[in-house]
Amino acid sequence: MQQVPMTVEGHIALTAELKHLKSVERPAIINAISEARAHGDLSENAEYHAAKEKQGFIESRLAHLEDQLARAQVVDTSSIKSDRVLFGANVTVVDVSDEKEYTYRIVGEEEADIEKGKISVSSPIARAMIGKTEGDEIEVNTPKGQKFYELAKIEYA
Repeated sequence: MQQVPMTVEGHIALTAELKHLKSVERPAIINAISEARAHGDLSENAEYHAAKEKQGFIESRLAHLEDQLARAQVVDTSSIKSDRVLFGANVTVVDVSDEKEYTYRIVGEEEADIEKGKISVSSPIARAMIGKTEGDEIEVNTPKGQKFYELAKIEYA
């Protein structure tokens, strides 16, 4: 069974989502299915079919979250002292072509959210950064071709 790396914050968020699905969403959808059944003929009951579809989604998400949490390898990044990029690092890079600066946090796959600056440890840019130190040049293969970045800053929170 392969472990899944995640930050402490990610573990807390997934645990909260799991609890919410079990205590709020699942009972609500069971009630919705019961109400839809009470309307009679299930073959033409759109409410029933929509509720069953949502129930399938909820049960699938529950199974996925339980699996991820069971295999979680929680990494407390506040105790990391390194001059190299490791899991959980806050990394500032500068695009060599246009001098734009980007800051990312390297997190587990379930935690990744590019709009919040969180990138998956398995993403191409994170894989290219792992093990590098400040001042190193990073080469990333993207669908639009190769991109080059300079690693400006590494921090652990």
